[in-house]
Amino acid sequence: MNLKKIILKNIRSYESQEVEFPLGSTLLSGDIGSGKTSILLGIEFALFGLQPGQKGVSLLRSGESEGGATIIFEVDEKEVIIERTLKRGKTISQDNCSITIDGEKSEIAVSELKSKVLEILNYPREFAKKQNILYKFTVYTPQEEMKQIILQDSDTRMNTLRHVFGIDKYKKILENASMVSTKLREEKRLNEGKTANLENDKLELISKEGELDNQNSSLVQLEKELDIREEKRKKIQEEQLEISKKIQEKKNLEQEVEKTKLMISNKRQAIQDSKRVIEELKNQINELSMLIFDESKIHEISEMIKERKNEIEKINQELLQINSEINSLNLRVGEEIGLEKKISNLEICPTCLQDVDAIYRANVLNKTHNKITECKNKIFELEGKKSISQKFLQENLSIVFSKEKELNDLQILNIKLQGIDEKQTRLDEIIKNNLALDKDIILLERHINSLGNSVVELSKFDLIFETTQKEFEEASRRERLMEIKFAELKREIEVFSRQINELRNKIKIVEEIKRKLNYISSLEDWLSRKFIPAISFVEKNVMVRLKSEFSNLFEKWFCMLVSDSFNVSLQDDFTPKIEQQDYEIDYAYLSGGERTAVALAYRLALNQVINSLLSKIKTRSLVILDEPTDGFSEQQLDKMRDVLQELNVGQLIIVSHEQKIEGFVENVIRFKKENGVSMREN
Repeated sequence: MNLKKIILKNIRSYESQEVEFPLGSTLLSGDIGSGKTSILLGIEFALFGLQPGQKGVSLLRSGESEGGATIIFEVDEKEVIIERTLKRGKTISQDNCSITIDGEKSEIAVSELKSKVLEILNYPREFAKKQNILYKFTVYTPQEEMKQIILQDSDTRMNTLRHVFGIDKYKKILENASMVSTKLREEKRLNEGKTANLENDKLELISKEGELDNQNSSLVQLEKELDIREEKRKKIQEEQLEISKKIQEKKNLEQEVEKTKLMISNKRQAIQDSKRVIEELKNQINELSMLIFDESKIHEISEMIKERKNEIEKINQELLQINSEINSLNLRVGEEIGLEKKISNLEICPTCLQDVDAIYRANVLNKTHNKITECKNKIFELEGKKSISQKFLQENLSIVFSKEKELNDLQILNIKLQGIDEKQTRLDEIIKNNLALDKDIILLERHINSLGNSVVELSKFDLIFETTQKEFEEASRRERLMEIKFAELKREIEVFSRQINELRNKIKIVEEIKRKLNYISSLEDWLSRKFIPAISFVEKNVMVRLKSEFSNLFEKWFCMLVSDSFNVSLQDDFTPKIEQQDYEIDYAYLSGGERTAVALAYRLALNQVINSLLSKIKTRSLVILDEPTDGFSEQQLDKMRDVLQELNVGQLIIVSHEQKIEGFVENVIRFKKENGVSMREN
């Protein structure tokens, strides 16, 4: 892999920055806090995105809503461009990402892009979910993280190195195999318990099958007895049905008697009612016969009413004429009074516009006054006539009302006298109907006597029905008992058959478990005695070889950085062992430069071991060192020249604020920070 360029936009302290990386060794130089490490973090983000647990706020520049990084590198003579962006919402998250290979651009999901990058760099698939741990330990590891590995407890360090070396699979295999073996032993003990009663279950099955045969024989016998009892019950039921018909016939006759009695009662009541009507009709006929009626008087009164009504019509016409004349005279009086008022105040004639003479005005007013007086006199005369006519009209109306009432009474009397014949006819019909009702009552009483005799004859079946009912109930009871016994035995057989089937299935399952138990036993024995020891042996040999190679490289790099008075090696748990004059020195008691030398040597040794094991990864020619000389003395700084030359990698990037390192590298890129913004110096 050849890193060519990184482009940052709103990443940490950078607003917008492009940095090109030449081949060979390059130093990113600048004061502490100038933004050198941010370049390395931008490279890691562009390649792999945000890591689990890493927050976007640690990368996106404060106060900005979006940012991103673009990296350009070359792998296998192919130019690859990766673009990633960050966006601020409720949280800061990765937004869009894309990859361009030899000019062909693809926009894909974040997780897909990381898998694609791992594929391009030829990283093993098992490292896809290890938080870029292979990249960190082969390309770029912050110096403080290396110190943390050295200071960690042995178990944590060994687990970390297993991940880095890619041999944690042996530990997982052993753990999984041990877990499988434990589960197999548990399943073996469980299955042994399940198969313990297999022979007893087989003997019990034979016993139950024999008992089932006996129960089936009893069921056949019970079924025959049940059929006999059912036939007997049906025979009694048929006899009872015939008796029930006779009893029902008796009930029908009794109902007929009751209906006939009701009819007789109704007819007698009708006769009584008719007698009361006859008495009333006779009284009405006698009363009407005593009344005297003169039909000519009706005509006389009618003529008188007619004459009076004609007179009333004439009076109404006269009153109408008088009212009309009075209204006309009142209008003339109103007009003359209006004219009188108008002329009395008139000074100029409205027609000729000449002054009106006083004498002329007086003559006109005098004529007008005479007309008003004449009209009022006529109105007075008419009002007198009107009063006389109204009085005469009232007298005639009173006479007409009285005569009309008298006429109405005579007409009613005439109608009553005309109804005497109708009442007599109705009286005759009622008397005749009563005679017919008396005959019907005699016939119905005879019918009742006949029905009563039939009811007496059928009453004997009541006792017969009671006897038959008791026989039927007893037969039904015995049949039900037999049915219950039959159903219980049948249910017992069903339950027993189900138990036998369940026992057969159980025996079948247990026999299958027994076969499985034999297989589990052989498998558990193979895992415990052969597989687990073999894997442990392989892991041990791999770790021995790694430790030997790692220890030699660690000693080589440390001796190049520190005086010969120290002897260094690695313990079995890969803990650095440092001795001086045959005395072991604890890491904490070393000077700052010596501790940095231990961490750097450990880092370089680890890089070379991994590259030798994973020789197909595409990043083996790239090494990034972040502040590798922290705490070094002048003498140790001088020795860094030999270390850098010994590395012999295609592209080496060093981050340091030590000016002396500038003489050890081929290229120098300087950075500065102004007003909180990092930038490259020109």
